Amino acid sequence: MENLIQELEDVEVVLAAVEEELQELLTKQSSLLDRRKELQALIDHNKNSEKQQKAKHWDGTNFGWTGDLDKNLKSVFQIKSLRPMQRQTMNATLAKEDTLLIMPTGGGKSLCFQLPAVIDKGLTLVVSPLVSLMEDQLMALEQLGVPAAMLNAASSKEHVKFVQEEMVNERAKLKLLYVTPEKLAKSKRFMNRLEKCYSLGQLARIVIDEVHCCSQWGHDFRPDYKFLGIMKRQFPTTPILGLTATATSAVLDDVKKILNIPGAFLFKASFNRPNLYYEVRQKPSSQKETMDEVFNLIKKRFCNQSGIVYCFSRKETEEVTVELLSRGIKAGCYHADMDAKSRSKVHRDWLSGEVQVVVATVAFGMGIDKPDVRFVIHHSISKSMENLYQESGRAGRDDKRADCIVLYRFADVARQSSMVFTEQTGLHNLHGIVKYCIDRARCRRSVLANHFGEVWNSSDCNAMCDNCHLIKSKGSPKLIEVTKYCQDVLAILDAAAVSEQRVTSAKLLDAWFGRGATSLKVKSVPVPPLDRETAETVLANMLINQYIQEDFHFTAYSTLCYIVAGSKARLLRSKTFKVEMFLRPKFKSSPSGKNSKPSTTKSSSVASSPALSLSYTQKSQILESVTNGKRISESHGIKNVNSASDSCPIKSITPKSTGSGSKAQTDSLLGQRENSEQLPCSNINRKSFGSSSQNKKGNSDSKRHCTSRKDSSCSTKSSIKHDSRKHCDSDTLRPILETTTKRKYSSPEKNSSGPQDKYQQGSLKRKFVIDDCEFSDEEEDFDIKKPKRENNTSSSIVISDDSEYEGLDQ
Repeated sequence: MENLIQELEDVEVVLAAVEEELQELLTKQSSLLDRRKELQALIDHNKNSEKQQKAKHWDGTNFGWTGDLDKNLKSVFQIKSLRPMQRQTMNATLAKEDTLLIMPTGGGKSLCFQLPAVIDKGLTLVVSPLVSLMEDQLMALEQLGVPAAMLNAASSKEHVKFVQEEMVNERAKLKLLYVTPEKLAKSKRFMNRLEKCYSLGQLARIVIDEVHCCSQWGHDFRPDYKFLGIMKRQFPTTPILGLTATATSAVLDDVKKILNIPGAFLFKASFNRPNLYYEVRQKPSSQKETMDEVFNLIKKRFCNQSGIVYCFSRKETEEVTVELLSRGIKAGCYHADMDAKSRSKVHRDWLSGEVQVVVATVAFGMGIDKPDVRFVIHHSISKSMENLYQESGRAGRDDKRADCIVLYRFADVARQSSMVFTEQTGLHNLHGIVKYCIDRARCRRSVLANHFGEVWNSSDCNAMCDNCHLIKSKGSPKLIEVTKYCQDVLAILDAAAVSEQRVTSAKLLDAWFGRGATSLKVKSVPVPPLDRETAETVLANMLINQYIQEDFHFTAYSTLCYIVAGSKARLLRSKTFKVEMFLRPKFKSSPSGKNSKPSTTKSSSVASSPALSLSYTQKSQILESVTNGKRISESHGIKNVNSASDSCPIKSITPKSTGSGSKAQTDSLLGQRENSEQLPCSNINRKSFGSSSQNKKGNSDSKRHCTSRKDSSCSTKSSIKHDSRKHCDSDTLRPILETTTKRKYSSPEKNSSGPQDKYQQGSLKRKFVIDDCEFSDEEEDFDIKKPKRENNTSSSIVISDDSEYEGLDQ
């Protein structure tokens, strides 16, 4: 009997292993099948495109209208030559053929119907999704002297009457009429006039701008665009021209079906804009720090240059605008809740240069044509790759360098997902942009090309993206196994599911780092030896690979996004399954995830103890506390801390190395700011100075500049040297912070050595060492005492509970 039970157990183990292998193989099979389908569709799509483009020599100059085309190109539009695919598109639409054009933002799509409208008889109807887009083109056409008009909800009755009369007037000079799809779908009177215009032979063509909005598979689907499907039925001999900058092959096929133009000619220009520099930056955790980042970019990198800042919500645009205005930046707010008059004013002021920066939602969008836009900053991530490509493409239309910067933070993914999860492809599109942001190995253009079905050689980027620039200067990132981290995250989610707790992304990170609610912590899960930014990247990678997934719940006022185990979480339970990522992590110990060995480093105040891991944020906070004693003291209830009126600028703070790590690694861990931004040195009441052993030895490198309200020359009992550089040499600054909870005795004497059973309110005592001078604060004063030094040059951060935090140099 026992043998049978043992054999049964063995069979169960083998079956479990086989099941794991089958699941892995099925996952790989599914991935390969999807890729095969994509490749086959791409091949078929390209074959059809090539076949259609070669059916006639659309790039020829032997058409009857070629002379008028070239003449008006120079005389009316002041353009010397055409860009790729422009002539082909114009020739096809002038030949009364249905046509689709895919051209990058800023590539010149508008000219493809404006120039034919000028030389052709009749009226060109332009359907556009955004009022700002129409206003922008109307202003440009007005300056060129081309008769054009627009009808929208804000149009007066007199204007509507005038335009509708022009539509059926054979002698009318009106060449272009812009309308929204809602106008076509909801105004029977307008459709009646359009039918009469068609019967008179005056409807030259119908142009549908941002044609991807027709498809539910598109990133910006609009229900009213579906109404455009009747246009071909109502006006069968009028050619349709569809324009977009972003459409996959699946979207294009859907568009052809919806518009009833299955035989439309397709012209596709390259997606690449070689003058655009693509960059992704880590978004700070606080709004103030984020605004500092945006302000510094605009003020220093793009001083007095025109740009756009895209925000997540209408409220956010207003807050960012107010903040920029308060800092002296000429900014204007633009979103859909503003009245049409206010939006138009901001738009015009921006075009004229009175406003430097437009802070906007996606309402300030498609078709914005200002040639000298030098930057587009995404305050939060876009909801799709198509949105990112279009919005960033509003920069650099004069073919000069422009920067497209995304401020990425994992917390913003939850905000966006709560908004898009009801859309058919909302989450899929959002995960695409997350993948773009966390990818540190591939050229940004390569990621874009892959998404839009093109082939791209990274060497053609010419270091015009942050990844290529970083690879060129510092080498490729490392491929690191993160399986253990993923399993730890899954363990936390499993434990939360058992206890029926819902976990947000923020709570998940806190639980992983041993913070937050105790009920979410799992004893078997160690604190990861990663900084928080890298940990967020691991979570994002798990999300886009379906190891974890969003779980949405509605409240009376909002939609909440929680994190649960994903459809592929079972793969992480396999012993043979591995997850690898290209990362540039800031490890505090070995990448294996194992705890580091106990430290043998001793400090002058505390005996050695097991090393604990500090996050990037913790290190920054410690360094900040060293450089701002008064602020930290007051936050802990210690008042009346005297401070000097001046501060000592420190260009860099770099602890001495133990020899195990390079200076570059240390700089990375400390998060040194770009362009060596200065940090304020602590302003404290200096009672006395202890002499420095290094200075006694005549170490000329140990130089420091300080200022004090009482003594600006710092001429006290100190041998600390000064020079005109006014900064602390990075090799001579060794901070040690000691935080203790010291019991405050009833005796008024500070140095009482009596029993420690009588105490009142707790106070904070801290010590730190700079150039061998020990600084400490106790109750209301700061003292500087002679250090008790041992032969130790190690950099460490000392916590008073006999735990020593090691790793700043690693």
